[in-house]
Amino acid sequence: MGKNRLEAFSDGVLAIIITIMVLEMKVPHGADFDALRPLWSVFLSYVMSFVYLAIYWNNHHHMMHVTKNVSGGILWANIHLLFWLSLVPFVTGWMGENHFARMPTALYGVVLLMAGISYYILQTLIVRTNGRDSLLAQAIGRDVKGKISPVLYMIAIVGSMVYSWIGWAIYVFVALMWLVPDRRIERAIHREDS
Repeated sequence: MGKNRLEAFSDGVLAIIITIMVLEMKVPHGADFDALRPLWSVFLSYVMSFVYLAIYWNNHHHMMHVTKNVSGGILWANIHLLFWLSLVPFVTGWMGENHFARMPTALYGVVLLMAGISYYILQTLIVRTNGRDSLLAQAIGRDVKGKISPVLYMIAIVGSMVYSWIGWAIYVFVALMWLVPDRRIERAIHREDS
């Protein structure tokens, strides 16, 4: 099967998720900076989630670029990923509205953990379908960041139940780790073209 519909659907769902998140931010009733002060946690949680969704979109785009064949299993794995990403607006809002309280911050981590696991499942099925010699398989190699992220999320979830700032700090660290441009797929494409 072709991958065009999978890519278009995924792009549309991610665009809707981001739109829902921004619409959840309520406009303050005052006209000065003091009116914005109560919204700082809502805004910070929005920025964090926007960055995470941008990372997922970017990595998904690169992964689909080197994917040649799509199976029914890949379609379902992609839907599984989109399910967890669709929960991001809910946990973002809950965490922001409650000023990064322990339980909402921990649940935010659970959603990030499950999204990471579902991305790994999708990646694994794509490699299995397209072969161990596929560009994606060559590009991801040992996938150190992909393996360490779930461990960090689990630490963050537990840490959030003690002090929510622990979870928040780890979520920021993981986002920064993935925000650094990952050129593995681009290098694999360049090697194949050479």
